Amino acid sequence: MALRRLHILLEGHAEDTVVRNLISPYLESLGWSVSSSLVTTKRPASGPAHKGGITSWRQVEKDIRLLLGNSSLTMLTTMFDYYAFPADAPGMDDRPTASAHRRVEHVERALAERIGDSRFRPHLVLHELESWVFAAADELGQLLGEALSLKLRRDVEAAGGPELVNDGFATAPSKRLAKYCPGYSKPSDGPLAIQDLGLEKLREQCPHLDAWLRTFET
Repeated sequence: MALRRLHILLEGHAEDTVVRNLISPYLESLGWSVSSSLVTTKRPASGPAHKGGITSWRQVEKDIRLLLGNSSLTMLTTMFDYYAFPADAPGMDDRPTASAHRRVEHVERALAERIGDSRFRPHLVLHELESWVFAAADELGQLLGEALSLKLRRDVEAAGGPELVNDGFATAPSKRLAKYCPGYSKPSDGPLAIQDLGLEKLREQCPHLDAWLRTFET
């Protein structure tokens, strides 16, 4: 059986932790050889490149095309937040008036069409990585207190699921966490709670994530 090589292009260090500890082991159990890297956001004339964080589509597209130049790569995917994704990215300015899932799928299709390589399967986390933390409300509560988990569960129930906690500037999942718990640490607390929840239970609550992982199961 030919080796299947998958590369995941990531937005930041929290995503890197979740991929290394949760997603890569699962994909490797399916027979994938998984590698990952943070998107390069600045390439200075001298000194190291800056990694992580996205402010424009051009930054992302350059990394994608460089990675696809590797002919040994079977598939390239991404793990970027849909919340605050660059407005100049394909599909962002003509999103349909529809459900959040339909809107993010529209952007993902537009990204794939722009790149034009069948090996590229873009994925945007709906609405951001902190949505998965909301799915792990009980696990986060064990780290930071039951009062916090109660607030997260309340928001999830009101929205209809963790992926549907909205993307308003002041009400996105990350903004809510910062308000509810000023001491919350995105690089450590969130990934740890997600890992404690486990991938199976996370997928049960997050259908967009589940659909992305199914891509690699077929």
